[in-house]
Amino acid sequence: MTETEEQIQADYKNRINRVFEFIDENLDSDLSLKTVSEIAFFSPFHFHRVFKFVTGETLNEYVIRRKIEKSSLDLLHKNITTTELAHNFGFSDNSSFSRTFKKYFGVSPTEFKKQNPNRHSKIRQLESKNGQDYPDCEKYICIIDNLKKWIKMNANIEIKEMPKMELAYVSSIGPQNLETAYGKLIQWATPKGLMNDQTKMVTIYHDSFKVTQADKVRMSACILLDKPTETKGEIGTTSIENGKCIVGNFEIGLNEFEKSWTGLFLWMNENGYNKADKEPFEIYHNNFNEHPQRKAIVDFCIPIE
Repeated sequence: MTETEEQIQADYKNRINRVFEFIDENLDSDLSLKTVSEIAFFSPFHFHRVFKFVTGETLNEYVIRRKIEKSSLDLLHKNITTTELAHNFGFSDNSSFSRTFKKYFGVSPTEFKKQNPNRHSKIRQLESKNGQDYPDCEKYICIIDNLKKWIKMNANIEIKEMPKMELAYVSSIGPQNLETAYGKLIQWATPKGLMNDQTKMVTIYHDSFKVTQADKVRMSACILLDKPTETKGEIGTTSIENGKCIVGNFEIGLNEFEKSWTGLFLWMNENGYNKADKEPFEIYHNNFNEHPQRKAIVDFCIPIE
């Protein structure tokens, strides 16, 4: 790939990042091809091709999936009606929402909630798609009890008022691309003098592994900025607003991240906290490759109301 081609591709990804942000903030609004392509400064025809290339989905597929997956999490974790969900996610009426939901998950919203009382597991439909057995009630209770014990032994959990954080980031779709995203970010940051022993890396999760297929989970690979910094191309800027968070500090192996997140959300529910409508994130405090046991020292942060 020539330098010019790389610059064009980076510019395209920068425009698609703006689209991601716009969609996240306007899931209740008109997200037609014409409307969204204008945000990216593309013609509808060109935008359709670029978006599919970057995400692997058409705009319509992506928007519907985001709406249905977000609504499914609200259905599990909030006392909310399907009528409210239909309104919150921009469906014309309850029947339109229920029809789309059933097409995606194979069951109605009401049946979905009945089938998935175990809110700490990946949902039943995705487990069955992966050909894995869904644990029965007795086994599930055993898993939860073991998870509670593991969290008690391995996590230091606090409620903290987190400051606002200004970040530079590169988008990653799927955990398989996260290392490459951080590589691009570090390559950009190093000559600018932004990488030192105090530099903090942060990963923001825009989707939940509970309901989103892993290869479609969108994440932002970030570094914390201590001063305004100009970015361009694939590197964007974003911020995490100040607010109250559950912060679990862990020293764990890379294979224990999913267990840590699941356990922290379990702790949140057991202690009567409600997640705020903001994305969870991780803050890294070391390079795990330099740890004698290759462990990561990391804060897992869940914004709460």
